[in-house]
Amino acid sequence: MSGFELIVAFAISIVVMIFAISKLKIHPFLSIMTVSLALGLVAGIPLINQTVDGKVTLGLANVIGAGFSGTFTSIGIVIILGALIGSILEVTGAAFKLADMVVKLVGPRHPELAIELMGWVVSVPVFCDSGFVILNPIRKAMVQRTRTSSVAMTVALSAGLYASHVFVPPTPGPIAAANTLGVGNNLLLVIAVGAVVSIPALLGSYIYAKFIGRKVKSADELKTDEVAKTYEEIVAEYGELPGGFLALSPIVVPILLMSLGSIAAMAKWEGNLFAVSSFLGTPIIALAVGTICGVFLLASTHTLNKFYDITNDTLKTVGPILFVTAAGGVLGRVIAVSGMVEYITANSSMLETVGIFFPFILAAILKTAQGSSTVAITTSAGIMAPLMEMMGFASPLLSALTVMAIGAGAMTVSHANDSYFWVVTNFGDMTPQQGYKTQTMVTLVEGLCAMAGIYAFAALLR
Repeated sequence: MSGFELIVAFAISIVVMIFAISKLKIHPFLSIMTVSLALGLVAGIPLINQTVDGKVTLGLANVIGAGFSGTFTSIGIVIILGALIGSILEVTGAAFKLADMVVKLVGPRHPELAIELMGWVVSVPVFCDSGFVILNPIRKAMVQRTRTSSVAMTVALSAGLYASHVFVPPTPGPIAAANTLGVGNNLLLVIAVGAVVSIPALLGSYIYAKFIGRKVKSADELKTDEVAKTYEEIVAEYGELPGGFLALSPIVVPILLMSLGSIAAMAKWEGNLFAVSSFLGTPIIALAVGTICGVFLLASTHTLNKFYDITNDTLKTVGPILFVTAAGGVLGRVIAVSGMVEYITANSSMLETVGIFFPFILAAILKTAQGSSTVAITTSAGIMAPLMEMMGFASPLLSALTVMAIGAGAMTVSHANDSYFWVVTNFGDMTPQQGYKTQTMVTLVEGLCAMAGIYAFAALLR
């Protein structure tokens, strides 16, 4: 098959995958794996291993196996530990403690900004939909205290949670994309770039939240007989909140350890000091230490007896994400060996013109079509992986920016096929029609603002 025919086959494969996920409601894992197998057959990948002039070409089954196992080897444990830390923060009330610290830092005069930053902090280790459920009682209490628009607070909270969900590890999507694109061992860089890219996204969504809050009124703003929970009542439900240091430790300690590993590499330390620093700074070990901090957090809040159930529930939650991530790795491996990359390399002027917008557009199409940001991120990263060097994105910083461009696309846009859309609209007491004006539009604003910042950042590096 010629290169152009491969491009056409690839485009058709993506359309079929989107249709299968969004319209036929076939699970993303099965859809991606089936499309990968079909693309491999159409591309002419041999059915069995072949040896020509001493060079071994893997058969299609082995290509699929290598793509699947390679993803598990590089990212599986990291995703599990990151999700486990998030679950511990939920159960112990540490997520609420972190949110309260942000409110005190920002002050009561800017409630939308406070709730947005609160969401951003909490969603670093916690999934955005869980984070919204956790923080919604605080949102309601702040609306009652400050007499701020409930819709503005809902939109700001949703946007804050979403920004770190797609940009900042240890959320599974960014971690998976970072590993797929070759910067998995430099998560500190990805975290730093994600924090910077979050700024234009948060600023744009904050302005939109203030604007739409004056235009749309939710059902809870029309109720005068419902009394929101006070801060004291929320605290009482948790019993005793952990201290600030313990609440921060599962997040901060892994970041510090990864910083130590990066410093050791940059400073070119030698001997045992380098070995220990590099060991502790690898994401798996750093997050393992963060998990140990989480165990101490459980003990301090007298919830250590729940650790088994927390772990079991986390594994059930993470399982589908791991398999979808691995399926994305399979698609990337099939693309890599199909010969399509060589054709694109020889005809790369269009991609070079599109530049950093290519991963954004790709992820935005996948996100809008099938709903899941994680699926959009992992699939887009798998597609981009074979193209990175050809497009000039192979350096660590540009690779990290590519992860961010994928993340920006993967938030554009949230609508009816996205579970987070329904979490936000239902807990925010809004109708689906109001949800399109609020949640859908703020994710569009957020994605475009983030992409503008990414483009400016990339332009400075050229």
